[in-house]
Amino acid sequence: MGEWDRSHVMQPHQVEEHIKRISGWTVKGDQLFRTFEFDDFAEAFHFMTKVAKIAEELDHHPDWANSWNKVEITVTNHQAGGITEIDFVLCERIDKQVTR
Repeated sequence: MGEWDRSHVMQPHQVEEHIKRISGWTVKGDQLFRTFEFDDFAEAFHFMTKVAKIAEELDHHPDWANSWNKVEITVTNHQAGGITEIDFVLCERIDKQVTR
């Protein structure tokens, strides 16, 4: 597990700068959000399985919903009460799963 900042909630201007790191994600209040679409349920479920492994490795877990071929993911740091560096690390690691 890395030593990413998990306690410092970023200011809006910091979030706007960091959001450039994660294409396709949007800011919704104090959360990062993205919808992923796949060919079918099996592919979406496989993706969710890979994301679950990453979340366990980072000890940082997203909120998500699945409907057939779509997976909606929301990332925030509930303990800190907003967006922190670890949220961006998680989003970057999630994005790598769809480019493989």
